[in-house]
Amino acid sequence: MSDKKPKNVFIKGAISSEFIGNSIAKHQTKTSIGAHNIFLGQVRADLVNNKAVSAIEYTAYEDMANAKFHEIREAAFEKFELTCMHIYHSIGTVNVGEICLFVFVSSPHRTTVFDALEFIVEEIKGNVPVFGKEIFEDNSHQWKVNN
Repeated sequence: MSDKKPKNVFIKGAISSEFIGNSIAKHQTKTSIGAHNIFLGQVRADLVNNKAVSAIEYTAYEDMANAKFHEIREAAFEKFELTCMHIYHSIGTVNVGEICLFVFVSSPHRTTVFDALEFIVEEIKGNVPVFGKEIFEDNSHQWKVNN
């Protein structure tokens, strides 16, 4: 793992389409890239115990989570031939239909970006201490179970 200080990957509230577009646009002129792949995690209107989810409030042990995101990033660069990678996660309240996780990878090769993205998202879902509290339309809440 590199000696670089872990970057803060958290964005307050939903991740906007403008932010996502600007992040992607930065890589249009890099001629060594042959493929990009993007994962957008969106809050969905699940029905839990006959109650509709209206938002998720994300909390995290931020220093620990940023360190874990950094480990995942370093492991992905070690395992795959990647040109670049962005990982951002929401903190705070994100409404149904809004983006809460943005992962973007680039590589010279198409198959690499598919494999890398799957690896990264699975690592995030399974190992990063980010917790979601589902807020229901009646303003009650419960902690989200990852699935």
